[in-house]
Amino acid sequence: MRKLFLSTALALCLPISANADDLALIVANENYDEFPDVSRGDNAAQASDGLAAAGFQVFTRPDASAADIAGALGDFLDEASKADRVAVILTGRFVHTDRETWLLPVDAQAADLISVSTQALPMSLVMTVLAGHQGQAVLLLGPDDDTGAIDDYVSAGLGRLDIPQGVTVLTGSPRQIGDFAEDRLPLPGMALVSQAELAGLDVAGFAARDLVLVPQPTGEAPDDNKVDAESAFWDATTAMNTEAAYRAYLDRYPNGANAATAKSRLDEILAEPNRIARQTEESLNLTRDARRQIQRDLTLLEYNTRGIDGIFGPGTRGALSRWQGENGFEATGYLTRDQIVRLDAQADRRSAELEAEAEARRAQLEQADRAYWAETGAAGDEPGLRAYLKRYPDGVFAEVAQDRLDVFEDQKRAIAAEQDRQAWDRAVQANTEAAYRDYLVAYPKGAFEPEARARIAELTTQEQETPDRDQARAAEEALGLPLPIRKDIEGRLNAMGFKPGPVDGVFDQKTRRAIRRYQSARNMEPTGFLREETVVQLLADSLFSRPR
Repeated sequence: MRKLFLSTALALCLPISANADDLALIVANENYDEFPDVSRGDNAAQASDGLAAAGFQVFTRPDASAADIAGALGDFLDEASKADRVAVILTGRFVHTDRETWLLPVDAQAADLISVSTQALPMSLVMTVLAGHQGQAVLLLGPDDDTGAIDDYVSAGLGRLDIPQGVTVLTGSPRQIGDFAEDRLPLPGMALVSQAELAGLDVAGFAARDLVLVPQPTGEAPDDNKVDAESAFWDATTAMNTEAAYRAYLDRYPNGANAATAKSRLDEILAEPNRIARQTEESLNLTRDARRQIQRDLTLLEYNTRGIDGIFGPGTRGALSRWQGENGFEATGYLTRDQIVRLDAQADRRSAELEAEAEARRAQLEQADRAYWAETGAAGDEPGLRAYLKRYPDGVFAEVAQDRLDVFEDQKRAIAAEQDRQAWDRAVQANTEAAYRDYLVAYPKGAFEPEARARIAELTTQEQETPDRDQARAAEEALGLPLPIRKDIEGRLNAMGFKPGPVDGVFDQKTRRAIRRYQSARNMEPTGFLREETVVQLLADSLFSRPR
């Protein structure tokens, strides 16, 4: 009775000229020859009448054998390229490997890899057909509740599905899928996603809230009160807010009170070329942190997002479009779930590659560093220590060399004449090139003559580097790194063996030296100041690094 009532109601409310370009395939398997039967597996076949009344050409195979599936699939494929909307409903016993999922025919004798590969219906084939109907393709799957390994290669149940962009997948028990397909799927103007959720189905893939499979009817309403009928129709149209809904309104009320608004909104929808892609990304409900991770991945792969703030503005959208174009995707600037997984994998791989390159460079630099130390500072004399620090101010033995030079300076203070020592103290207090030159003029052979010349050379170098240092400092300050992040950076530098000093968030001389060491090892300009790219690489490197 329910099926008869639904078919009659649909026939009354749908336009007389049903859209023959809509297509549906139903395979509803319950009674298996060699496997346990699937409870309510054939319920989905009862959706055939409702879909036909809604304007679909329907190919239905209850309890389908391998030959039945092959025949129905052949008919379905012949018509699929001409269809506008496509619905596929499959219930029964499913099996899967790590790469593919199949629906078993009722006459399947075994579920081993060879048998299913030659007789069962592969989901990859179904997905390929549905991919040609983005935003107008729905797949309903009702698997039995059996799970677990069948042999070394095949397991029972649904496996991971590679869902193409713009394809909606609804999953539930065979009974749930049968009831939904019969009672709700053919209803005109039904919001597919919200109704599926109300029915307890799982929704995956394209899940736009305004998705409608069967549009509102476009024939003349049998209501005498045309104003009220048009108003109600317009309310339903704006609630759906889709291209199909506005076209349906204009077809029915071409000179209606809201015709101008409908045309305007329709133009807005058509003017957005990537609307389905945007809706697909919105259905992922990405958190702010997830968006930041995507921006970090893009930056690591050298796609400039113009910030890592979790906000997808023009910079991020442009970076996403460039990444998509260079990876064989349509350059929409909006992501799918599969693209996020691929992007993250590429970033992880690139991070590992950069760390390997950095480790090789670090080893090479350290080898040269140690060799120079052996020839200079290792002897422990003052000239050798100064020669080492001049060549390697941030070297492996920089702290050791400076500590030993401090001992020499203390000794000189102990034996220097009082006036010499006072002159040197004044020069150190001023800490300018002129002050050290004044000291040398007064004491050309003073106890601190080597140290004075070394500091003059150091200050001269710093003066030459001042513009670049100021620019580097300004770039770091622009990042606005909060104290917890600064501590995290010091902790990661320490974990990687760069000796930043106390992990307190204060970037002192030791921290700057550690940053320069890190930058040198990564073949970056060793400024001692952080840029956004340096922070991204540093945070990524720490996931793959080991303390030395």
